[in-house]
Amino acid sequence: MTKSVVSEAIADPSRMFPSPAAVAEAKDLSREEKIKILQNWELDARRLLESADENMTDERGREPNQLPEIQKALRALGGDAALPPR
Repeated sequence: MTKSVVSEAIADPSRMFPSPAAVAEAKDLSREEKIKILQNWELDARRLLESADENMTDERGREPNQLPEIQKALRALGGDAALPPR
């Protein structure tokens, strides 16, 4: 992947990949790039959960909670979670 595509994947992982597992399995990314992408995806997922807890999201457009899948992919790569569990 080119640097700009990697930057785009880091900025918006869910738009670039169908699942966190797809990031972990990507052959054209380094381990460090995969971890960065997944950590950013984790931050996004946590923000969505916090917004939902504060009733700041629209239930119709709500995405399923992918946090466990993201954390599983990070563990498989030997990466740390972006934030400690709540």
